[in-house]
Amino acid sequence: MAENPQNTEQQINVELSEEMAEGVYSNLAMIAHSNSEFVLDFIRLLPGVPKAKVKARVIVTPEHAKRLLAALKDNIRRYEDTYGPIQHRNDDETPNFNFPMSFGGPGGEA
Repeated sequence: MAENPQNTEQQINVELSEEMAEGVYSNLAMIAHSNSEFVLDFIRLLPGVPKAKVKARVIVTPEHAKRLLAALKDNIRRYEDTYGPIQHRNDDETPNFNFPMSFGGPGGEA
């Protein structure tokens, strides 16, 4: 009997170097998009430092961006089920940053 290719689970071996495993801290994300991709810039903003640095840039297809959104929603739900609600700042408490929020095309925010 032949195996049904639709029912076969595919395993992917993912390699993670020591350097990459350390991760990069980011406390600000900026998102831009075109008709074919989403650009996610992860930025480290430090108090009292007028210049913020992009620490990582990830470019994904629209389809992958939607899968990423679903995965984030699922992980946030599971986190809050375990640790309680994540507190969201009120607008009064959010620092007022005057960043250029445009990459020259239609944009979003995070």
